[in-house]
Amino acid sequence: MSAGPAGPDALLEAALNLSRFHREHERFYAASPLETAVRLQRHARALLALADRCPTAEPSMHPAPSPYAGAEDLNSEAATALDGVLFLEGEGRPIELTAMIAELKADAEGFAGGGDWLATAMQASWNVAATLLEVDGLADVMGERHRIIANDWLAAHLQSLIATVLGRAADMLDRVDFTPAGLRADLGGARVAPQRLYSAAEVVSRAADLCCESAQLVHDNERRWRVTHTRIEQVVSALRADTGPPGPTGTGDTPGHD
Repeated sequence: MSAGPAGPDALLEAALNLSRFHREHERFYAASPLETAVRLQRHARALLALADRCPTAEPSMHPAPSPYAGAEDLNSEAATALDGVLFLEGEGRPIELTAMIAELKADAEGFAGGGDWLATAMQASWNVAATLLEVDGLADVMGERHRIIANDWLAAHLQSLIATVLGRAADMLDRVDFTPAGLRADLGGARVAPQRLYSAAEVVSRAADLCCESAQLVHDNERRWRVTHTRIEQVVSALRADTGPPGPTGTGDTPGHD
């Protein structure tokens, strides 16, 4: 049996290592995107609450004199409860909205990097898996191993898409003048701001859905990793048992596999 230049022993040891450490790694990524999805959905609901407030809001002609007074015509109690968004008479854009936009951009950058890395890793894994087709003892788990790679590869594409979607949501929000004066001017005119908020909320919400899909794909690998790891472990154990005791040079007397 020939398994490539590295030899069957090294390839199987590497496969055993991957099935151990990457399985644990994926347990994290089966949960982490769900946590991100919850956070994104909270942002989306806060944006919707602000947008829902606008159609009935009338811009105040006599704002409260205190710079720390809440803007009666702009604030939404739901948005304040969800994300802490509070418009103050003497302030500019609420710091919570500034933080949200920065967070969306940071998430976009993170997902883009993760997606690129994972896609490259899956291409390499696909190539290595081809060499394992030569190992008869792994024949029954090759479907599982390739399904893992396919799931992760699709998750990589989803991460790249999530990055694109979140970047666009941040762009949408950057086009809204969130200062009290800016919002009041919009409310007294074309009322474009709420339409931008509705659109941004929809895009953020879709990114949250994609995060859930990514997590589902990775979670689907749990049993497949377990089955694959067990079989590789059995094959490696059998190979080690066939290996004689160390020779005079300290290396194992390994019978030929060609």
